[in-house]
This record gives sequence, structure tokens and C-alpha cells, in this order.
Amino acid sequence: MSIKDGWFSETEVLWPGQKFSLEVKEVLFHERSDFQDVLVFDSVHYGKVLVLDGVIQLTERDECSYQEMLTHIPCFAQGHPKKVLIVGGGDGGVLREIARHPGVETIHMCEIDSMVCEVSKRFEFCTASAFGDARLKLVHEDAAEFVKKEGNNGYDVIIVDSSDPVGPAETLFQPSFYQNMKQALAPMGVIATQGECLWLHLPLITTVLRACAEIFGSVDYAFTTVPSYPSGQIGFVLASVEERDLSTPASTPNAAMTEVLRYYSPEVHQAAFVLPVFAEKEIAGVRRRSSKE
Repeated sequence: MSIKDGWFSETEVLWPGQKFSLEVKEVLFHERSDFQDVLVFDSVHYGKVLVLDGVIQLTERDECSYQEMLTHIPCFAQGHPKKVLIVGGGDGGVLREIARHPGVETIHMCEIDSMVCEVSKRFEFCTASAFGDARLKLVHEDAAEFVKKEGNNGYDVIIVDSSDPVGPAETLFQPSFYQNMKQALAPMGVIATQGECLWLHLPLITTVLRACAEIFGSVDYAFTTVPSYPSGQIGFVLASVEERDLSTPASTPNAAMTEVLRYYSPEVHQAAFVLPVFAEKEIAGVRRRSSKE
């Protein structure tokens, strides 16, 4: 356990030479599942924290910026999703946000590690509020195999809320997985995947975008700020089979959703695609934006 003198420090995996630390009030849970080390602790300033294999997955203080953006960018870019697939997301945050879309009729969720779901519910994370939604079908399987098996299932939106490309999530960054997601999309469907950090993983990001550009008609990159993530920032790979503008919402939140959102807005949606100069120089040549823009 990476806790010393009352402080938790992340394990260096994809960001050598730096660590993020949080002061611990109480360790609530620590066990190893069939797939990874799972740690839950209550922190001094960030609320409850979920850690997988030594890396922070969420804190209750700043989870909204990740969950809302990963969910609502593809949903509002698509416009009116009815059938949604969530890959990963065992803490329930993406599920919570999908459940806020009244037009969604079916939610499939594939999380390989049931322990992540169970501890999120057991310790009442603010993200774990929609597991009882009647629209949800939750399975615990290998996501790469699940998506391949699903075939042409007509999903309007597929959201991949994965950990970093090591361990059980490694297969979710391979071109074959993106190809299988393409087959599972409905016409005008949109995918969004966790896309790593511009400050730390730009070569990996451009590799993924280049591979996606061989598969999809539109491929783009957006980002958000998350203080407890490495370098305080994380991005998303967005793609659609058709050539389209993913940076402009095709619909907007209704009044009820607007009341509960803490980070996402149509304006923030569009701004998320405006990249800093150093990243724009690298990504501009590998993304695929609509020729009409």
C-alpha cells in the first residue's frame, strides 16, 4: 500500500518522475481482486478516493469534470442517443450521467472487475447512484471480447471509461478494439474513450488518433481538467463513422439536467476541442475533422 506517514502517493506507471499525493483520514477498503489492487480511502480534502493498482481513478471532489465531459460530449454530439454502451466505468460515474438523459432507453455496461462496482456501492461513492436504473444491463466480462461478440448492435453512443493501457485495460487501446466498436455503432453513432494526458502521453495519443483515422470518418480530441489526475488534465478520443463536427453539440441539456451539472455546458463542450499550441501541432495532422468546418 502506497501510504506513508498519513499520505497516499500514486505509483509511477506512465508518468515517471512525478507523483500526486493526498492526505489520508481513514483507509476504508484494501483488497486484491482477480484483476487488480483495489484501495478505497477517505481523504482530508478530496472526499472518498478510489485507487486501482496504485493509481487514482476518482476523488469525490473533482470527479464531475471527468464523468460529465466523457459522457455528455459524445451524447450531445450524437444528439439524441437511445441505446448506450459503457465499457469499464465500474465506479458508476458515467452510468450516473447517462441516466440523466431522459431519451436513453437501453444502457449496457461491461465492467470486467465486479469488485470495483461493489466497493463503489458499498462505500456510497457519489458516482454510484444509478446502478438500480431499470434501463441498465450490467455484465462482468472482458470488454474487448464483449464488444466483438456484440457485433452490429446499433449503439448510438459507446463510452470507454478505462484505466491506463496497462493490465486489464491494455486491449482497450488496440486498433482491433476500435474496429469492433465501429461495427457495434448505429448510423450516426459516436464513441468516446479515455484519451490520456496531453502533457505526458502525446506520442500515445497521436498513435491512437492515427489508427482511428484509418477506421472512422471523423476523429477528434478534447480535454478536461481534473486536479487529482496526472498533470491535472486528461483527454478523450471522439470518433464517428460519418464525417461530422463532433465539437458542436447537436442538442443541449434540458432544464432538469442543467440544474445538476457541475462542469459540462454546451460552451465548455466546444472549448474542450481547442488545444494548446504544442498539442495542436501534433494532433492536427492525425485527427479527421469534417471538411465543411
